[in-house]
Amino acid sequence: MSAETRPATIGGRDEHVRRVRLPADRRTPAAARALVRSVLTEAHLDELANEAMLLTTELSTNAVEHARTELDIEVVADPVGLTVTVSDFAAGPVEELTVGVRNDTCDIDEVAERGRGLLLVDHFASRWGTTYLPTGKGIWFRLDLPGQPAGDDAGTTRWPGPVAATAGGGSSAAPENSAPSAAAMSELMQTTPDPYAEDPLPDFAAGLLTRVAEMVGAAGGVVRLDRGDGQGTQALARYGRQSRPGNELLRVPLAVHRPYAGELELDAAPSAYARPLAVLMAERLSLHLENDRLRRADVRRQAWLTFLAEASELLAQSLDVELTMALVPQLVVPRLGQWCAVHTTDEWGRLRLAATSHADESVLPQLHQVLEETGPDSVQARLREASRNGTQMPIGAPMEGFAVPLIARGQRLGTLAVGRHQRHRHDPDEVAVLEDVARRAALAIENARIHAERRRIAHTLQQSLLPPVLPVVEGIGFAAEYVPTGGDVDVGGDFYDVVPLPDGRWLVVIGDVSGKGVQAATVTGLVRDVIRVLVGDGKPLPEALARVNETLLERGGGRYCTLALAAVGPGDGDQLDVSLHLAGHDRPVLLPAGGGARFVGTGGTALGLLDSIASPTAEVSLDPGDSLIFYTDGVTERRRGRDLFGTERLRDAAAPLAGYSANVIAARLRSTALGFSAEAPRDDIAILVLRNDAT
Repeated sequence: MSAETRPATIGGRDEHVRRVRLPADRRTPAAARALVRSVLTEAHLDELANEAMLLTTELSTNAVEHARTELDIEVVADPVGLTVTVSDFAAGPVEELTVGVRNDTCDIDEVAERGRGLLLVDHFASRWGTTYLPTGKGIWFRLDLPGQPAGDDAGTTRWPGPVAATAGGGSSAAPENSAPSAAAMSELMQTTPDPYAEDPLPDFAAGLLTRVAEMVGAAGGVVRLDRGDGQGTQALARYGRQSRPGNELLRVPLAVHRPYAGELELDAAPSAYARPLAVLMAERLSLHLENDRLRRADVRRQAWLTFLAEASELLAQSLDVELTMALVPQLVVPRLGQWCAVHTTDEWGRLRLAATSHADESVLPQLHQVLEETGPDSVQARLREASRNGTQMPIGAPMEGFAVPLIARGQRLGTLAVGRHQRHRHDPDEVAVLEDVARRAALAIENARIHAERRRIAHTLQQSLLPPVLPVVEGIGFAAEYVPTGGDVDVGGDFYDVVPLPDGRWLVVIGDVSGKGVQAATVTGLVRDVIRVLVGDGKPLPEALARVNETLLERGGGRYCTLALAAVGPGDGDQLDVSLHLAGHDRPVLLPAGGGARFVGTGGTALGLLDSIASPTAEVSLDPGDSLIFYTDGVTERRRGRDLFGTERLRDAAAPLAGYSANVIAARLRSTALGFSAEAPRDDIAILVLRNDAT
């Protein structure tokens, strides 16, 4: 900003001259007013303040809004009046303005069409006009003190007019064309909404309407507004009495964007200033209404973003197909529609109703009936068309709405049908949100389907690695418990088996292959089948273990396996003789019928790590009621914080179970291991119990 101030004596008159250059900024009108006010104070012309402030605001605001360049403001005050010139530097040709003497024959409507700023200048200024320079253009106005003759300002083109502005801002126009005062105009222009009110527009509109109605002598008036929210047109503000039938009303539309729409209505007698002032009020109100629309739109968009984020989080938490589909209508109703229906496509391409919801639950039977109807104009036909074409389709009466296809990864999964509320049509933002919900719902449903398929495959593969049932052998009790890891889509490496031997004995097998997943499952199946083949051919257990070790080494892949083999057969009397071989596996717990649990056996070498292995043989005799408990490291490595379940806890938990059946022992130990921690198992848990059931 640059400024120059000089008091001077020109033509025998003391003049105060001030020039300043201001940026094209929204704060410029305030700076221009401050400049003019200071000159008025210095020249003792305070009685011209109302008119000067009003006209300076209009010209500087007009220049900032339309020229968008820096402004030169020159203020010249002499003992009888004030001249203000506002010049800009806009390039291009200057539109010619028809300006004439302000009198009763001046066409105010014509001036109003060029801008309400010139209307005010034409009314309040003693004289006004324009200047044309190579660098731009300017508009000036002259205010004279009451009773002074028109002065002369050199250097510009002038349009003289009668001295009509008074100290109070009055007009010498005829009574039927009497215009408002500068003070009233200033008050109208300076009326602003309350920034601290929750909804400032009603009070703001009422204030504007009251002032304009009083200025033009209106008997009544109303501001109507439709925000496009389904509530219809509402009265934002009222003044005076309702318009009487037959009265000619002044109506001015509000310049707002969709979905907003509204108008200003005045029951006023026709006058030169009624329409321009009504238009001026409508423009001022429209500006704040547009701000309100943008603010509400921003709040709604923020709310929609929050809603979509929460919807995504809820949908992502469910990996169950049916639960996911049931959740979608609950997200939509009633926020985005009066009713919602999810249809899925079966393997033959037919639509199947998966889930529905309605804001009024009593209408659900009727909704189901409409959704089941067939025919070319039925809802089903629209849904099939939306699913087939992959595009949004409208749904007609009686359940008006539209259908959005559910598409994920290029696969058409079905449709999402949404019904509109009775008094509200979906706006573009809501349609976009619903389409986004449909995309997220389709992806969640597809993810749930993929998870269900992986879970089914994992379950099938895991079951194939375990015996469907344990054999029933007279005098020998077998029982097993198996708990897969918390990730139910992964296949564990733990397994157990009970195999008959050619010599009439039974072979108990329990093992643990390192890792999880399909690769671990293939190694598990390999070890299980190799052992079955070798012992079926009568190979001794040490040789069978050595062959399994060779097979794993030849296969490679870094997978290793721990095994416990126990050949069980009749011994002396009612005893059972057990020949125990451990290949890197934890020692089993011997639980005598009389109590005193202890570990038995000698550790050996895990299979698949070294070329040669050691698997010492341990002979164990089981008296009637004695049990031998085998387990995998999923039991002993069950974790609670930093604490492990461990082998000692397992032995201590088994001790009170002496004398119980194999089924009870296995079930109790499983429950104890799971109850040790609230977390889901990180590793598979396998427990196999062998008991002498001789009586």
